[in-house]
Amino acid sequence: MGELRVRKIQEFIKQEVSRIILHELKDPGLGFVTVTDARITGDLREATVYVSLFGSDEEKANTLAALKKAGGYIRSEVGKHLGIRYSPQIAFKEDSSLDYGMKIDRMLQDIEKKD
Repeated sequence: MGELRVRKIQEFIKQEVSRIILHELKDPGLGFVTVTDARITGDLREATVYVSLFGSDEEKANTLAALKKAGGYIRSEVGKHLGIRYSPQIAFKEDSSLDYGMKIDRMLQDIEKKD
């Protein structure tokens, strides 16, 4: 499989999942979520969608559970628009890079205040 094609499919999945979450999912457990990345295996059978979650730990857990619950619907919608033979299985994983960046920023601010 060409690397360029895989990257295009990953970007499409990222955009399509974002659109579905924003416009189509109506689950009350769904909190504030941003799709940050998507990765797909070389055989195009499995995709991992990374999401940045905001809120308390309980709200984050509820949002991730709501996404997993809607996984079948999201998979079918992505498959309809993707144009490949098989719809990839979609797994959601929390992207904690934003939290990590905020932690580093706070640490740097604390150092700056001490000086």
